[in-house]
Amino acid sequence: MRHSLESLAVFAEVAMQGAFSAAARKLGKSQSTISETIANLEIDLGLSLFNRSRRQIALTAQGQVLLTQALQVLAANDRLNRCASLLVDGLEARLTVALSDTYQSATFENTLSEIEQRYPELHFECLIAEHDDVVTLVQQGRAQLGLLAARTSYPSDLTHATLSELSELTLCAGRNHPLAQLARVSADDLAQTRELRLNTYERDDNPQPHNNTWSAPGYLMLLEMARMGFGWAELPRWMIERYGQGLLVELPAPGWPRHIPVDVVWSNRRKPGLAGAWLLERLLGG
Repeated sequence: MRHSLESLAVFAEVAMQGAFSAAARKLGKSQSTISETIANLEIDLGLSLFNRSRRQIALTAQGQVLLTQALQVLAANDRLNRCASLLVDGLEARLTVALSDTYQSATFENTLSEIEQRYPELHFECLIAEHDDVVTLVQQGRAQLGLLAARTSYPSDLTHATLSELSELTLCAGRNHPLAQLARVSADDLAQTRELRLNTYERDDNPQPHNNTWSAPGYLMLLEMARMGFGWAELPRWMIERYGQGLLVELPAPGWPRHIPVDVVWSNRRKPGLAGAWLLERLLGG
């Protein structure tokens, strides 16, 4: 069987208008052309699509079934054409963002909703990584954009900018942990108690852990370890509020909580595509 997208479009329009003449006016074609197109489509399909016994034509039972399929084919063709146009304009086949758990923002969540509406055919991927891992993913081209706690310097092949929003980190322990019972927690108290620490945290301005340290690759796992009473941990406040309320206690330690600037980084050797450039502009307040 061979039938064109044009014949399916005529079929759908006739079904919507309920008359060959109305469909002809809508499509800017003669009524005879519309009638001939439907007749040829019926021959091609081997089925009668319309009941012509009444003044106003109506779909047959078979026509009702095939109309659903025809509309799906036409919609898929529209998506294909739209996607092809965006690719011609520079839309990347995939947009990957490496995202630190230190950054969680209602603005970012709203931006994801916007990008889903703006580029529905885009393959969007979000990777969770921290510190040097974010930098490496962007350098390697595995991610086009990276969001991480701001640092003092970056490799020369990366460009960076600081977001207007700040993230908040705090010290926490399980509610039954000995530190959670103290009115004030000193640096000595922390040094004498097990620290739960990211094993990706290797920045120069971060002190080396003492021997009694457990580590994990992500904040969510640290939260679980703290909840179980294994030690204290530095955690993003949004994560505590979403997953740790009633289970964790914020420790009253000097210098905490801390407000952390967040940087977005991208490669200066690989220009972001259409969606990446749009997302970058939105992140920076454009």
